[in-house]
Amino acid sequence: MKKYLSLAAISLVILLAGANPLSAQDSKKERQEATIKGLIDAQHYTFDAQTAIPLKLKIRHLANGYYLIVAKDRIEAYLPYFGQAYSAPIASANSGGIEFKTSDFEYTVTPKKKGGWDIKILPKKAGDTRQLFLTVTTSGYASLQVTSTNRQFISFNGYIH
Repeated sequence: MKKYLSLAAISLVILLAGANPLSAQDSKKERQEATIKGLIDAQHYTFDAQTAIPLKLKIRHLANGYYLIVAKDRIEAYLPYFGQAYSAPIASANSGGIEFKTSDFEYTVTPKKKGGWDIKILPKKAGDTRQLFLTVTTSGYASLQVTSTNRQFISFNGYIH
């Protein structure tokens, strides 16, 4: 009888030990989702671009340093551009990317049914950039679509923090 009780106790310990990592993973995932939700709710985060997806061109992997900063009082972009421009920029010769800082913009967040958010940003006084559309998952991965007046559409994949 003692032998059966010992086996039952050992089985119970193994079962509980096996369940613990799953609950730890769930807890970590919930904390990460809460962190991302907090960033979106506070309207204070940075999108770091990892890949650029130009229209009709190959995907390009990007070096670190390309970003979109979103704050309640400003939007700041420093992103590359690959694609066709319909008119040449009047700015300096070394500016060819999507670069602007503005405090004049419209910002709309729409929660998605299966989790995550769609964020629409309409910057004013941002060169020829007309719209930024950011889709963010609960884990922090994001896709940014940029629509311009004088350039082809371009997308970026990355993450927010």
